[in-house]
Formats: sequence, structure tokens, C-alpha cells
Amino acid sequence: MVSTLQFFPSSSSSCIRILPSFRVIKPRFITLASSNSASLSSDSVGINGSSSLVKEKEEKGSVNNGVMNGLFGSRIEEKNIDSTKQSSEDLDVLWDDGYGVNSVKDYLDIAKDMVKLDGGPPRWFTPLECGKPLKNSPVLLFLPGMDGIGLGLILHHKALGKAFEVRCMHIPTNDRTPFEGLLKIVEDAVRLEHSLFPNRPIYLVGDSLGGCLALSVAARNPSIDLVLILSNPATSFGKSQLQPLLPILEALPNELHITVPYLLSFVMGEPVKMATVNIEKGLSPAKTIDQLSENLTGLLPRLSGLADIIPKKALLWKIKLLNSAAAYTNSRLHAVKAEVLVLASGKDNMLPSGDEAQRLKTSLKNCRVRYFKDNGHTLLLEDGVNLLSVIKATRMYRHSRRYDYISDYLPPSMSEYRKFAVEGNALFRTAASAAMFSTLGDGKIVRGLEGVPTEGPILLVGYHMLMGLELPLLIEEFLRVKKVMVRGIAHPILFSTKSETAKQEFSGNDIVSLFGAVPVSASYMFKLLSTNSIVLLYPGGAREALHRKGEEYKCFWPDQPEFVRMAAQFGATIVPFGAVGEDDLAQYVLDYDDQMKIPFLGDFWREQNEQAIKLRADATGEVGNQNMFIPGLLPKIPGRLYYLFGKPIETKGKKKELKDRDNANVLYLQIKSEVENMMSYLVKKREEDPYRGIVERTFRLTLRFRGFSSETDSTTRTQELFDRCQEIQGYNRFQEETKSKTTESDTLFDSITLAFLNLGKS
Repeated sequence: MVSTLQFFPSSSSSCIRILPSFRVIKPRFITLASSNSASLSSDSVGINGSSSLVKEKEEKGSVNNGVMNGLFGSRIEEKNIDSTKQSSEDLDVLWDDGYGVNSVKDYLDIAKDMVKLDGGPPRWFTPLECGKPLKNSPVLLFLPGMDGIGLGLILHHKALGKAFEVRCMHIPTNDRTPFEGLLKIVEDAVRLEHSLFPNRPIYLVGDSLGGCLALSVAARNPSIDLVLILSNPATSFGKSQLQPLLPILEALPNELHITVPYLLSFVMGEPVKMATVNIEKGLSPAKTIDQLSENLTGLLPRLSGLADIIPKKALLWKIKLLNSAAAYTNSRLHAVKAEVLVLASGKDNMLPSGDEAQRLKTSLKNCRVRYFKDNGHTLLLEDGVNLLSVIKATRMYRHSRRYDYISDYLPPSMSEYRKFAVEGNALFRTAASAAMFSTLGDGKIVRGLEGVPTEGPILLVGYHMLMGLELPLLIEEFLRVKKVMVRGIAHPILFSTKSETAKQEFSGNDIVSLFGAVPVSASYMFKLLSTNSIVLLYPGGAREALHRKGEEYKCFWPDQPEFVRMAAQFGATIVPFGAVGEDDLAQYVLDYDDQMKIPFLGDFWREQNEQAIKLRADATGEVGNQNMFIPGLLPKIPGRLYYLFGKPIETKGKKKELKDRDNANVLYLQIKSEVENMMSYLVKKREEDPYRGIVERTFRLTLRFRGFSSETDSTTRTQELFDRCQEIQGYNRFQEETKSKTTESDTLFDSITLAFLNLGKS
């Protein structure tokens, strides 16, 4: 794909935007225009696959105040895109965010060619690989580090381009604009954008030096809604390891400057993290090492290009610039009122970024931190950091002053699904080996999710296992099979930021937000159903998920049937479900009552619950007992999780009928009864599952790997017959079963089970 960089002058000039396929459209953004501004024509330059300069398409590109407006291309897979035809509708679930397509090698190749034609003052450009953003997307201004190129987001262009109007600042190699001058350029752009869209936030992503620029702009413009994303900001440059090197660099002969980029590359970045960006996950160790070796071999020769990107005079100037930037910014931190997210690296050899994150979190009024312990200074060019994922997971992506869990939510991309669902759940998925069943409209039970509709609004209502053990695999299965996002209604404690620290890594709470959960609220449920979403509701809430010993598979539902009436208001389909298996994964050792008897621990939980958000405070009985604690568990040799989704219950056309509280209560009790019956059914039937234990499942896999896995072998045929028998017996027969348990189908079932066990022994 040709990724073209369009340059917007920072001087008093307006411009037009040139998109892929060289189509000219009306500008949505006019940069720093004034009364005497004039449009610039484009001086287009392309770069082919070998990163060599091709030719100038026009020799007569106009120049205004020495500013060149040019087009550059990147070395990634060529694809002709007409951005005018890109949809501005909502993103699909598991959309392609392009993460891992580009790497630091692409950065070095493009940067090397950009500096060949460099000149003029600092200016803005948009990588056309960003494409066309979603409708009403906020603007994002990227402020570069000491390299000044503005390509620091090259790994994230496609993803950010969907969610933002991306502008990148380019500071030419020979430019000597002081910090205050750079600050004015950014400030003018911010104020212009604010004047055009006063109700939208403006995002400033600052890398190192750019972090100082972002903080200074925020300090000088407290009334503008700014969101700052700071990657290892240079506010701690006074403690940098580069400080003692300044006299040495000044005295270093020009002939030896070629060695400096190699030294800087290892000081500023983590080479292995840079080289693993585009390595496919899940490869064997041998293939991973081969790919890593190949990437490092291709990366090292390119590092010599840093001598052109940051020549000696430019390097000395940038170090002095960092000094003045840090001093200016630190003197104004008290005035920053913007929302701030600091991304700090644990292996930053240039700046003490971990300690600086702690200082900024303490000094700033509204600052959060995400800590990446294995990354270096060039965090945004390294593996393991998807910038859009971090922004989404910390709930900092918004279109107005306040974050909205419904309208501001972006569904997970394919790379997020692979990283957090597939790879992140790999061990748990193997241990739990979930077996899912659903019920068709005619009452037939089938394996998988075939019986669960996907045309919203849908309300999934079920039992909440201990610690929510059923959740990860349930959400993953709907994404994998149905390609739909299930929006869970969750306890507000999962969205609290009070316990976050300066060493806060990407946490489970971040993943909860990334995969669509919203705080429990009638208004949020109303909004979700009104947008035809698939909503996951646990009426038992925290009391059910934090039940006591001996209370597994017992529903703690309130008396009010409100979710039934709300579902009927939108004609939603209600799907009850049951899930069992928590007692096959862990031994419950210490529940709330046990822990309250332990000195110090009991006092700790009392204090925590006094400060916690209270839900159902007016409820009576056990439903109102919403005390929070962490159950004491001991792992078992894993068994299996079982899910059964019941027959869908239609409420469409029943709004008037279910508005009556008595009628709604009848349906409510029916749903609760079905959930309890499904769990009883699963508890009984799991006793007959020959693969309930991980040992038996592992043995089966061993047989398959030894050549017994063809579609026609006896194991497969027996498994198919086993599945069919489960369907024959069915949930309906279980409900009606009151007399003899020795039926013909039972005998057949037992015979096949015995056949499985005999096959295992042989």
C-alpha cells in the first residue's frame, strides 16, 4: 500500500488535502490560515520498494515562505485505495487495525528519504495510510521526539487513522526553531482546531521532547479540552544519561559521528522489542528465533541512516533543546488541568521514565500511568504497545467532554482479539476446555452457539460463577463463532482508578473496558438495548460471583423484574443460560465469613467495604449483602466448564403485556427457574462426560497426534455418536424425567461411554 505523507505548512497558508489515488477533495482541516494565505500546490515525490527516490512528478511545486508541500511514499505492501469511498460508519467487530504491518525498519527507510528533501520551518503532515476516519472523529496531533521526523506513530497509523484525524509534526533536520517557537506552532494549531470544533477534545501525543510540548500547551490553555498521551516525556532530561555526553559530542570529530547513531539506538530503544513487532505470535521457538535474527540483521545496517536523520550539529542542538524544554515545562506543571496518560518504560536507558511517571502522577491533577517494564525509550516503535488499545482500555477515547460507554466505545480489532483473547486466555482455555450448548427454537439442544440469535437487541441472562470464571471463554466464543461483541454489565469497582499506581501495567480492568463492559446502570442498559446490542446481565451480581462455600450454582436474584420490562420496551430477545464447573477448577478454602474471623484480614476487608461503591443498599436479605473480598482458592487438577443457553424468549410485541408488573414477574420467575434447571442438568450430565478431566482430554489429544484423528477413524465416529446421544437425551427429557432412569437411550449412552473408556485403556 502506498502511504503518502501530505504536508501542511505551519506558516500562514491554507492547504488542500490529497488522498490516495491522487484525488483532491475539499479540506476538512485548514491549518493556521490567515487573510493573506494562499493555497499550495503539491510537489509529489514517491519512494519505491527499494526506498530509492523515483522522481519528482512536478518541478513547479510552489513554495510559500520556504515551505515545501510534498508527498512521500512508504515501503509497505502496495494497495490502491480511494479514501473517498471509505465508509465512515461504525467499525466492525474484529476489524483490521494494521498493527504489525510496519516496523522500525520502515521508519528508518522513510525517514532517510524524507531528510534528503528537507528544508523550511516545522510543519504538519498526515500519513495517508491513516485513511479516512470515522465520522466526527477528534483530531490527534503527534509531537515527535528528538529525531523530529514525525514518523514515531508509523506502527499505529492505520489504527489511529480510524479513530482520529491524525496530524504529525515534522521538524526539519536543519531547523533551529527554539522551544518557544515550536510551542507557538502547536498552540496555534490547537487553538484553530478548538475554534472550529469547540465541543470536541484535542489529543496531543507527545514522544519525549513532544511530551514537553504537550504539557506546555496544556498549561497555557487550561480552558481547552485536551487529552495528553505522553510517551516517556523528557521532563526528566536533567537526570538523563545524555547530559554528561554533551561535551564529548561537541569535541567528537565529524568523521567519528557515524558511530553515534549506533550508540544512540541502543540507549534510546530496545532492539529486540523493535525487531519482534511483525513476528507472528504462536510460532515455534525455532522459527521465532530465526525470524528475530532475520529482523535484527535487516535492522542493524539501517541504523547508519540515523547519522543523516540526526547529524552532529542537529544532535547537539536537540540536546540543548531538550534542556530548555524540560526547564520550561517543569515550571508550569501546576497549571496543567488536562487529562493526562503517561506511558513509561522500565528499560529506558535515556531517561529515568519510571521515576518520572511517579512524579508526574503526583504533580498533575488528573494523571494516570501505564508502565511497560520490558520496553525502552522509543516505546511507540516497539512491540507490545498498541497505542489505540491503550487509549481505548483506559477509557480516554471520547468525542465530547465526558466519556460515554456506549457512543465512545470502539469494538476490539483482530490484533486485540488475538493478543488478549486467544493468547491471553490460552492457558485457561486449555485447562477449562469449555463445552458450550444452545437450544434451537424447536427445543433441540445442539453443540455450539447455533441456537443463540445475533440480531439485536439480545439480553443474555444467567448465573455468575465464582470470580466470574465463566466470562473470558464466553466472550471469546461469541467473538470467534458469531463475530459479535457481547456488552457485559459489570460492577463499578472494575472501572475505578483509585487503586492505580505509577507502576500500573496493562491490567485485567483494562481488558474489561477494552472488551465492552459497562458499569451497572439502568441508563446504560437502556442505551445498549436501544442500539440493538447483545447485553450480558447477571441479576445475582457481586453476591453471586462472591458467594460463600456451599453456595455454588445458587441464584441470588432480586425480587424486581425490571430487566424483563426493559427488554419488552425494545422488543429484545431474552436468552437464559446456565454455567457450571467452578468446583472442577478450584477448591474453595476461605470465603468471606472465614476471612472476617482472621485478625488484620477481617479489619482490612471492613475498611475496604466502607469505602467501596454500594449497590443494592436498599435491598433486604442476602441480595443486599454486597461485601467485596477475594476468595481464597486452591487450584485443582482442571475439570471442565459447561455452558447451556436456553430457548430464546421473544418479547417483541409484548410491551403492553409485560408493562404489567405481575405479568413481568411471571416471566422473570420463569427465566430464573430455567437458569437453575439448566445448571442442575449440566451438573448431572457432566458426570457422564468421559473427557471431563484434563488427563482424559490430554490422552485423547495424544491419540490424535499419533495418527488417530482422521475424519473416518473410529474415535471421530464414536464422538459424533456421543454428541448425538447428548442431543437425544436433551434438556427437555431431563426436565420431564421423574420415574425410571434406565431407558433405552440411557443404555445406549452408557455403552458409548464405556467404549470411550475402553479405547482410552487400549
